[in-house]
Amino acid sequence: MSTGTSPTAPKTEVVEEVVIRFAGDSGDGMQLTGSQFTTTSALVGNDLATFPDYPAEIRAPAGTIPGVSAFQVRFASNDIHTPGDAPDALIAMNPAALKVNIKEIKKGGLVIVNTGNFGAIDLTKANYTYNPLESHDLDAFQVVQADLNKLTKEALAGLGLDTKATLRCKNFFALGMTYWIYSRPMEPTLEWMKSQFKKRPELVEANQRALKAGWNWCDITGVFQSRYEVPPAKLTPGKYRNVMGNQATALGLVAAARLSGLQLFLGSYPITPASDVLHDLSKFKNFGVVTFQAEDEIAAACATIGAAYAGNLAVTTTSGPGLALKGEAIGLAVMTELPVVIVDVQRGGPSTGLPTKTEQADLLQAVYGRNSEAPLCVIAAKSPSDCFDAALEACRIAVEHMTPVILLTDGYIANGAEPWLLPDVAKLKPINAKFRTEPTDFLPYSRNPETLARPWVKPGTPGLEHRIGGIEKADGTGNVSYDPANHEFMCRTRAEKVERIANFIPEAEVKGAQSGKLLVISWGGTHGSIASAIEKCEAAGKKVGWVHLRHLNPMPRNLGEIIKRFDKVLVPELNLGQLVRLVRERYVVPAIALNKVQGRPFMTSELVTAIEKELA
Repeated sequence: MSTGTSPTAPKTEVVEEVVIRFAGDSGDGMQLTGSQFTTTSALVGNDLATFPDYPAEIRAPAGTIPGVSAFQVRFASNDIHTPGDAPDALIAMNPAALKVNIKEIKKGGLVIVNTGNFGAIDLTKANYTYNPLESHDLDAFQVVQADLNKLTKEALAGLGLDTKATLRCKNFFALGMTYWIYSRPMEPTLEWMKSQFKKRPELVEANQRALKAGWNWCDITGVFQSRYEVPPAKLTPGKYRNVMGNQATALGLVAAARLSGLQLFLGSYPITPASDVLHDLSKFKNFGVVTFQAEDEIAAACATIGAAYAGNLAVTTTSGPGLALKGEAIGLAVMTELPVVIVDVQRGGPSTGLPTKTEQADLLQAVYGRNSEAPLCVIAAKSPSDCFDAALEACRIAVEHMTPVILLTDGYIANGAEPWLLPDVAKLKPINAKFRTEPTDFLPYSRNPETLARPWVKPGTPGLEHRIGGIEKADGTGNVSYDPANHEFMCRTRAEKVERIANFIPEAEVKGAQSGKLLVISWGGTHGSIASAIEKCEAAGKKVGWVHLRHLNPMPRNLGEIIKRFDKVLVPELNLGQLVRLVRERYVVPAIALNKVQGRPFMTSELVTAIEKELA
């Protein structure tokens, strides 16, 4: 435990990377604190990755374990892929935050504890029968005790704020401490405060005072013997911005609308963790974006189908429970063969499940989760910034192949953040949106010979009057048909249309060993953890191949040939075995499942251990 005043100035150590976790009650502003630290680190030029961990209960009792909110950020001078496994530092605002998180902190790591919230009642709420600060529980860590409540009150004395408003600033006192410890500038946050609280000058002054007081407390007291500096990362030259996954998805959809020349329509119903896509797109009315918040998931999906029929780039956003509710409407989109994009930001389930935690358990629902034979295209984003490219790809396939497309992201990458190299807009590939206007020889279910896509006709186009609907259509004419042979033909045709998409997507790329003992196949938000694990294995001289799939239905046309070059196939995923079933079924190989369903992403160490086990 550090106390007293240092007789000498602290030394500054240069390190490659640091992982910090801010943790406290859901009302302590941990997400805001972490976001500001992230933004500042991005401006410094570090590579970074974040992991916001929200409490599952919206109004859990203050100070209790279910109410703990945390934000983890990893910032580095080298290229990183994940928010890190074990944090180097924990800022714990109360006993519950300490209890939930201390088991994951590195031995010897820094633990800053707000003793102002360690009273008898606080300890009882966290199910402590003793005070861990007065025991040997924390002997393995560098512990700094500070009464942030008292220190914040002293810093804000004379401003006239009540006690509640004053204590709400203590997160910025803690942020100021971390800025000092890790050599971060305060200026970006000070400027942000001016904008954020511009209608309340007293709050600007209060929060700025708290931030500066936290910095000065570290500088004056000499509690810390060392400071740390993480130099800027050597990233690809270009213009970067910090982006979260849901933000990148929204921007990708707007870009797709511009690239296709179509108006973007979003029909959605709010659901965690997808709601922010709706919130972000509602800000783009200046780009002609239309957002419709429906009364429920079914209405949102049906309105989106109507928008697609009318000639719009039509999108609906949801999470797993909402995808289930939309199932019948998605079947209608399959039958009518309209370009509809369904964004599913996956979360822990089933039912309400773990609404603020991540999972990858909607894959089988996306591929098979509709009545009868209703095939569609399924793709998945791999990181927060990749949500932009994945959204573009989903829109491109939907429009050019006249089929619904499900885009899978997840809570981990949707709420996570990383630096994003802004694309050169001039180099983005146009999306070929064509509307049939020539009435000669028109049939609503005629086919493009390559893609099998049917014509897209805006209602009211002269001479192209037609009808579509949920009852089986006759080949070509689109008339209602109950003919058994026609039904089988149309089912097979719709399935073949989806399979032919494989001819228009990139082949799978193998990283690492091109053949040998083990191939790792992954998808979605596990990309970062697996990339780190593969790097560690290669650095240790272990040969392993890795394929990460964006396209899950259909899969890349060369994947089967790649699999044949390896003795074993390992499939890590945050479910109880979904992609592994598809791989076993399609390629008839005894693929090995590595599964985790804890509402949290894989740690790199878990994956390294599994890979080494299969190679042994």
